[in-house]
Amino acid sequence: MLGSKLEPTVISYNAGISACVKGQQWQRALSLLSEMLVLKSQPDVISFSAGISACEKGHQWQRALLLLSEMLGSILEPDVISYNGVISACEKGKQWQRALSLLSEMSGSMLEPDVISYSAGISACGKCQQWQRALSLLNEMLVSKLEPTVISYNAGISACEKCQQWQLALSLLSDMVETRLEPTMISYNAGISACEKGQQWQRALSLLSEMLGSKLEPTVISYNAGISACEKGQQWQRALSLLSEMLGSELEPTVISFSAGISACVKGQQWQRALSLLSEMSASKLDPNIISYSAGISACSTGGQWQRALSLLNEVLGSKLEAGATGLVAARRGV
Repeated sequence: MLGSKLEPTVISYNAGISACVKGQQWQRALSLLSEMLVLKSQPDVISFSAGISACEKGHQWQRALLLLSEMLGSILEPDVISYNGVISACEKGKQWQRALSLLSEMSGSMLEPDVISYSAGISACGKCQQWQRALSLLNEMLVSKLEPTVISYNAGISACEKCQQWQLALSLLSDMVETRLEPTMISYNAGISACEKGQQWQRALSLLSEMLGSKLEPTVISYNAGISACEKGQQWQRALSLLSEMLGSELEPTVISFSAGISACVKGQQWQRALSLLSEMSASKLDPNIISYSAGISACSTGGQWQRALSLLNEVLGSKLEAGATGLVAARRGV
């Protein structure tokens, strides 16, 4: 266009910027926005909002804030879409204070935050383990007569999960059902993980069962959290049962799956089963990590299998992994 007699218009640039954003080309989008300024083709609110969206998708929260500042410094007035883009950018950048500041700024400029604004703010707080603030925003939505969406609730549940607030996580799951919202895979996985961290293995298994009842297929994340919950609750049989279910559902267990299962066997004094799982890992072409080896060494030590413990320790040294203190001490003592 620049080589012809036709000059690109604001509409042309806006279309180009939006196309770049949709194509995940955030640098090109911002380049077009800069080009508009150089050619004195005055960007409008749509131009800046699209640029902010590009920053958000490119995890460039500082640039998003800079564009918002440029808008405020001009004759343009940012709209809800502009603010939502910046709040989402801050959410991705784990800048919860800035996200909350922007929400407050919106209200001060006579703009009403919408569901997207709040959901992004809740997620920002959740990622930074600010669960109280996340739930406060969720409550603000209700006070403002905004109906939280599945995304809003999922962000709240995840916030509770990260801070080991399993009761509140389950309460939010219950609220979703009461408001006729269908929990998603993300909802259940966050709830199961919250129960695992809160050492509530029965509730974790109950949620796994609920998933199946709601015709949602548990993922590797779902099973890993369930196995880990059983391990913490010293339920080695149930942990192995879940591991078996994974294989039966054509899901491929990960190193985390096997490590949690091995640890469960250790707590249940099932050293043979622990070593069997360690062998299965290798057969599945999974490289045991330090947690797997340490659990295996501990299992051997508990079972008085000091030779096997030393053999595993040699494998650790041969793989250039640093053995955990527990494994080293146990192996050297030959307990």
